[in-house]
Amino acid sequence: LYGHTKFHQTPHLDRLAQRGMTFSRAYSASPLCSPTRSAVLTGLSPARTGITTPNGHSPNVVLRATAGTKAGPTSPAFMPETVTRLATTYPTIPKSLKAAGYATGHFGKWHLGAPPYSPFQHGFDIDLPHWPGPGPAGSFVAPWKFKDFDADPGQPDQHIEDRMAREAVAFIEKNRDRPFFLNYWMFSVHAPFDAKKALIEKHRARVNPADPQRSPTYAAMIESMDDAVGTLLDALDRLQLTEKTIIIFASDNGGNMYNQVDGTTPTSNAPLRGGKATVFEGGVRTPLVIAWPGLTKPGSRSDALVQSEDYYPTLLAGLGLPVAPGQIFDGVSILPALKAEPFTRDAVFTYFPHAPGVPDWLPPAVAVHQGDWKLIRLFFAGENGAHRYQLY
Repeated sequence: LYGHTKFHQTPHLDRLAQRGMTFSRAYSASPLCSPTRSAVLTGLSPARTGITTPNGHSPNVVLRATAGTKAGPTSPAFMPETVTRLATTYPTIPKSLKAAGYATGHFGKWHLGAPPYSPFQHGFDIDLPHWPGPGPAGSFVAPWKFKDFDADPGQPDQHIEDRMAREAVAFIEKNRDRPFFLNYWMFSVHAPFDAKKALIEKHRARVNPADPQRSPTYAAMIESMDDAVGTLLDALDRLQLTEKTIIIFASDNGGNMYNQVDGTTPTSNAPLRGGKATVFEGGVRTPLVIAWPGLTKPGSRSDALVQSEDYYPTLLAGLGLPVAPGQIFDGVSILPALKAEPFTRDAVFTYFPHAPGVPDWLPPAVAVHQGDWKLIRLFFAGENGAHRYQLY
């Protein structure tokens, strides 16, 4: 999609891009998944919700972040005890749209809490496979181990995205004559790394050992993800809904640069530095395509500075729907950018007060990105406990 690799094949994403606008400076709210997902649903920064780590599957229910009380001997700072559930008191996209008469369906990954913090409690009518974990239960390929969701009989090698896409299409077909909000958060392309064996072998034959993108398993996972995008696009075309449907394709963090699969890292974010779990560009600068009939010019590109918190206020503004009483946003409406009109904003922030042991590791940090400048503050990592700064 961005011209940096030919190993990963995404014909359906390319097809989507030809229908809408591709952003070159789109940022996830966090370099990890759950914080960004909370930001998408609420329009609020993880700094405000307190969800700054992917702990939605933790057995401990924590609804308020608190100061940490312990740290390793080499850590410059205590890291916070983070929120593990998205509180149901927040207004969310599905709640707003449901109140306006939309059918609402969630498909795929959630990772913001088991009941009573599941999609059902956040405004969704449907939730499949109704699973709170960080990845698919057992594997990407059937048979799975979901508690209440089984693979189709007679399809032992079914990929989870094949099934989720079909379920999502069934939701679209059922609601074709009314407004609907489909929230499809793919399990792909997350760990555990697994894919259809035939696709892995197909991409294994294409590997160039000198290419930083050389994991056939990851390429196969991306192909199944892309196939799901194609399934949805085909359904909208067949049902004559394409010109009535807004599509947002985004990512919750940068590519994984630290796990091992096929003797290499799953992916590379080059030319960006670092990846998932860092506040460098490779950790938070992510793909974004928005196709909004009547607003976005087909095949257009934008270098507007946008972030995950922007989608909610943008949808409300574009659909003419009200903001809930007392509701606030950390994001802004990006409608001008979608129309290719002048668009300015103050800054975007990435609050990540943690230090996972990944390559290009940083101490707990917060970053602010304004215009062409990016400032990273490393908490208490300077001399005598002072903060340390990196300006780019």
